[in-house]
Order: sequence, then C-alpha cells, then structure tokens
Amino acid sequence: MAKTLPKLKLLPAGQYQGVNEKDPIKYYYWPVFGPLYRRRVELALAECRGGGRILEVGFGTGLTFLNLAEMYAEIHGLDLTANVPQVKSVFDGLGLRTFLKNGNVLDMPYEDNYFDTVLLISILEHLKPEEQALAFAEIVRVLKPGGQVVYGVPVERPLMVFLFRVLGHDIRKEHFSTEKQVAEAASAVLQKIRIVEMKSMFPFLGKVYEVGHFVKTGGS
Repeated sequence: MAKTLPKLKLLPAGQYQGVNEKDPIKYYYWPVFGPLYRRRVELALAECRGGGRILEVGFGTGLTFLNLAEMYAEIHGLDLTANVPQVKSVFDGLGLRTFLKNGNVLDMPYEDNYFDTVLLISILEHLKPEEQALAFAEIVRVLKPGGQVVYGVPVERPLMVFLFRVLGHDIRKEHFSTEKQVAEAASAVLQKIRIVEMKSMFPFLGKVYEVGHFVKTGGS
C-alpha cells in the first residue's frame, strides 16, 4: 500500500523572509510547477520519523518548519546564505522556536552524535562529486547511532533540464553531482533503507526526483 504523504504546510507567500531572489519559494505557489515542488518536499517529509532533534541543511525560508514542528522537539537549521535573524523572526512570531546557523555541510558546527535526523532537500546535487564523501562523513558524525538521513535530489533528464531553463536556470551551472553519485556516497557510510522515486506529471518521461533514506548503524 502506498504511503500517504503529509501535506506541506505553507505560510502566505509574502510571509517568508531572509533569502535572496534566487530562492525557489515563489515556485511553490505556481500552477503546474507548484505541485511538483511541493511533492518533492512531501516525499522527504514522509520519510522523517520524528524524534528529539532534526537538522535541516539548506533550510532557506524554513519551508518545512511547520511540518517538522509537529514531529520533532527541536528544529535546527544550517544554511550558507539565509539571513538567520530574519528567518527566525518569522517563526518566532508563530511561537515556533528554531535553532538556526549559517554554515557549510562540509564542516558543520555541531557536536558528534547529536541529531536524530539530518534532512537535505535539493542540496547535495550542488556539491562536486569529490565533495560528497566529506559531506556524508560530516552527516554521519553529527547523527546519533541509529539516526537517519533523508535527502532529496533531482534526477537529470531532458525534461528536468528543460524545466530549469523555463524557470531561468542553467542546470549545468548549478548541479554538479548526479543522483547516482549521491546515492553511492551515502551507501558507502550508511545503511540504505529505501530510495523513493518521484515520477513526472507525464509518467512515460520517468522519474524526475528521488528521496534517499539511510541510517547510521551501531556506534559508527
């Protein structure tokens, strides 16, 4: 039986703060593109099992925070460029406490064995292939034994390249690792639970996104 996906809880479009004009938040409200953008996040949220602390790497506007607040006691976030005070103020105003920092997945400012879940949605494809091993070494380090990593990455197909071009993006200047390279790096240090495929709105075009769910075993 197919898993029922959680519905992404969105704030009014103008309420999100703290990111530059390149952030994709506007696309979530568009016809046609909006359901695709929301579904990839919902697939990732469906794999998150809840617990004490979650770290979202690349939290951006805090798009997932309303959902995550129903699943975790503490929401932590790490982002290269987001304006932390502005993003935090949005959720403070809603009574939702967050722990947000600027930083890089390749060198995370957290202690070992700290998080129940590390979530990365459309982040890892922006790393170069040779950086994937370092990223996953850091993810493993900050995860508790038995903790999970959930990531989402696009599957590059002609349709994906075309859709990015329609939205004004050159995929070659933004995506450096394939979904296979990401999965291989994850599999080298974590136990795979499953990889969930997201199909195009036109099924004959195949998958356009995939969500990986891996866990840290034992005391590694």
